[in-house]
Amino acid sequence: MFTRSAKLLLLAGIAFYYTLVVFNNLTDFGSNYEFIRHVLSMDTTIPDNHGMWRAMTSPSVQLAFYWMIIVWELITMTLAWWGVVGLTRALRQPADAFNAGKRISVLALTISLLMWLVAFLDVGGEWFLMWQSHVWNGQEEAFRMFVIVGFILLMLLQPDTDNQP
Repeated sequence: MFTRSAKLLLLAGIAFYYTLVVFNNLTDFGSNYEFIRHVLSMDTTIPDNHGMWRAMTSPSVQLAFYWMIIVWELITMTLAWWGVVGLTRALRQPADAFNAGKRISVLALTISLLMWLVAFLDVGGEWFLMWQSHVWNGQEEAFRMFVIVGFILLMLLQPDTDNQP
């Protein structure tokens, strides 16, 4: 029961994190939009680098990118809370039921990992050369979240048995 509770609480922590992220992105839209705008426009990368042709300076494209990220976070948040409910219902059930109840949680955490890896580290970090910016570089935060979410996913994927303490 202790191991199951730990998995449930860690998933709830991620669901709560995404709740705050979505809340912040919607209530302080401008601050976070500035981050996306600067990364996509590549205006703080190394001057005259040969990748500047990739820059996206259209405000409508930048806004679409930002809304895509918010929707991605909203889907992750919803699935994570759905996973919390499912694991809570299965907490005292046999191991097979608890293991089956992990499906939505695994999906939520996988979608989260993909956001940090693809949207921030791959697209932002490498395609838009975010790593060159000393001001608008979110790679450390993205890596931190990738590791945290990845650790929780690995823990959650450990099979539960009926013989656990």
